[in-house]
Amino acid sequence: MSVVTLTVSEDEADIRLDRWFRRHYPHLTQGALQKLCRTGQVRVDGKRAETSTRLAPGQAVRVPPIPDASRPAPPPRKALDERLLREIRGMVIYTDDQVIVLNKPAGLPVQGGPGITHHVDAMLDGLKTHDDDPRPRLVHRIDRDTSGLLLLARTPGVAAKLAAAFRGRDVKKTYWAVVVGRPSPASGVIDQPLARLGVGPGALTVVASRKDEDAAHALSEYEVLDAAGRKLSWLGLSPLTGRTHQLRVHCEALGTPILGDPKYGGDAAHPEGFVDRLHLHARTLDLPHPAGGRLVVSAELPAHMRETFRQLGFSAGATASPRRT
Repeated sequence: MSVVTLTVSEDEADIRLDRWFRRHYPHLTQGALQKLCRTGQVRVDGKRAETSTRLAPGQAVRVPPIPDASRPAPPPRKALDERLLREIRGMVIYTDDQVIVLNKPAGLPVQGGPGITHHVDAMLDGLKTHDDDPRPRLVHRIDRDTSGLLLLARTPGVAAKLAAAFRGRDVKKTYWAVVVGRPSPASGVIDQPLARLGVGPGALTVVASRKDEDAAHALSEYEVLDAAGRKLSWLGLSPLTGRTHQLRVHCEALGTPILGDPKYGGDAAHPEGFVDRLHLHARTLDLPHPAGGRLVVSAELPAHMRETFRQLGFSAGATASPRRT
């Protein structure tokens, strides 16, 4: 074993150093890598680096001697059956060599958890073009009960670029919601810090005091797009930060909980005469495409929201086709 120097590829742009090592040396533990960085044995362009250092194409990573893996290889993933292949492929509304965009149905979890075996992440192998391609990666998440756009990357490098765009707020996200009541004023910014109470499936997000040390800054834009008197309204929502359940709690804080919300809003969120499911839909993504320019994609409303729009006389209009600019 000897010291080697590896060059960061274009596909590895903006990837963290620890994730770069995980890709090239999957048997190296995080603790062992931290020790190598702390003692200066790992260097980037000749300089000491932290495990969180983000890499750029062309940089040289000094890799000290690393013992061969002794742990067994993980078992191969079970092939998807035809039903699951049809399900995941039926969600695709845009795809190219670098990204995939899904329209996720309401009620389908993005990832697994206690008692959850059927979820988007378990079906991603069905979106590979070739068997030896990398497994597509989730770039962000939306709630189980929320329908709409979910962005995937075809390679780890593309995933890192897109994750950086989300962190830098270069991605414009628009959600549509039907809420109980009518906000006043008809548009504005909700500036309410949030905090998480509890852990696991029973955890709740709540409005927090600005003095609370656990409070997280949270901003959401809203606009009333149509209303049925003061009974129900159609809102356009844009989260400017990315807190768990942010839009749901911010709508509740406005005094207009989202129709059918099973977790927030209490009895007010469940008026009679409407489908009792969460009426929150990730409608549009406008993001920098990894190959240049921007990609704008919109997702059709789910059936339960279309029915509510019909009942209330709201007109969503035609859904624009995906476009690259």
